[in-house]
Amino acid sequence: MTRLFGTDGVRGVANGLLTADLALRLSQSAAVVLGGDQISRGPRPVAVVARDPRVSGEFLSAAVQAGIASVGVDVYDAGVLPTPAAAFLVADIDADFGVMISASHNPAADNGIKFLAAGGHKLDDRAEDAIEAQMAQQPPTPTGADVGRVQRFADAEDRYVVHLLASLGGVSLQGLKVVIDCAHGAASGCSPEAFAAAGAQVVVIGADPDGVNINEGYGSTHLENLQQAVVSHGADMGVAHDGDADRCLAVDHTGAVIDGDQIMGVLARGLKEAGGLVDDTLVVTVMSNLGLKLGMASAGIGLVETAVGDRYVLEGMRTGGYSLGGEQSGHLIFSDYATTGDGVLTGLQLAARVAKTGKSLKELADEAMTRLPQVLVNVKGVDKARVKTHQPVQEAVAALEDRLGAEGRVLLRPSGTEPVVRVMVEATHAEIAHAESQALADIVKAELTL
Repeated sequence: MTRLFGTDGVRGVANGLLTADLALRLSQSAAVVLGGDQISRGPRPVAVVARDPRVSGEFLSAAVQAGIASVGVDVYDAGVLPTPAAAFLVADIDADFGVMISASHNPAADNGIKFLAAGGHKLDDRAEDAIEAQMAQQPPTPTGADVGRVQRFADAEDRYVVHLLASLGGVSLQGLKVVIDCAHGAASGCSPEAFAAAGAQVVVIGADPDGVNINEGYGSTHLENLQQAVVSHGADMGVAHDGDADRCLAVDHTGAVIDGDQIMGVLARGLKEAGGLVDDTLVVTVMSNLGLKLGMASAGIGLVETAVGDRYVLEGMRTGGYSLGGEQSGHLIFSDYATTGDGVLTGLQLAARVAKTGKSLKELADEAMTRLPQVLVNVKGVDKARVKTHQPVQEAVAALEDRLGAEGRVLLRPSGTEPVVRVMVEATHAEIAHAESQALADIVKAELTL
């Protein structure tokens, strides 16, 4: 049987894989596993439920809340809020668990159900497996006063915004003009509110969700409108979220994109300067640009590398007790303030760094790192299982690493779901990166074709 949970909860086309019936049964099982003995012994467990604004979230949220309440757990309905807001609220009110209904940067037809453990942390594989196993069992059926109650979490957004503002430590954004692209998603209300409350002059785009336009032409996967708006409004910077606002990419005053690596570089230097970067170490994935590693080394900051995925970044951070980590895609985790990637928090921290230093975002990004040309080639139809052990391929990799030396990097990574090997080459010159990545991809194709 195929595992129901993927890398980030249960996702699929709403009313395709992800039906109201599945949402009901899944939430009943999760309530039993995550609510524990309190369901039968009391006091009654509590769950926080939030969603992004896609239209299917309405019926899925109703099904999730019905499932949770039907087994004897009280529900606080937080409405439309970012994923990191849901995680914060679980911890803030000491709830037993939380549920976020979102498909992040995916199209509007998709949706997903993600569970959060007590404290607002993502579930580990064992907890997800326990929920799947519980789905084969009959759920509890309390009656009368023992069923769960559902109530509106009236001040959910206000609590989250106050928390975000507290993270600034009194730094004002007064004098900054910031364009915010909300991807017609979950941050459409709280992100502009937080930036304005911090003192910034705010220009908002992509903040008119209608249930079907989420991520459509706006947000962190479509930066063209943000780039144009920053330049046309003469703004100091712009920030872009995705549908559930757990990531942030930025644009400087010239309209140039500032990716997650650059944002991490800027903020890591700031934290080190303030004495807040634990062990002077930043946690990144293997896909982060070599330029970040070189830039951090020159600033006296070490890197810990993890597999790709924010859950692995978080694991690395928790293992070492580190304070900052993230991905090139814009998922940044600040362990002092959040248990998951938070795009609004990231944007505020980046703007605060600009305000505090008096430097432009472009200057800060240039100081933090020089992004090396990075070329990724997907080699399809190959035996990905042999890529790490096949001698001719490994000899080709070793030879290329020798040619590049300290001024380049080679990475071969098998896809998690397809017969695909991802060949990534970084070099000081784009022509070298393109030529070498294609040459290595040709070797992989010739040696490992199925």
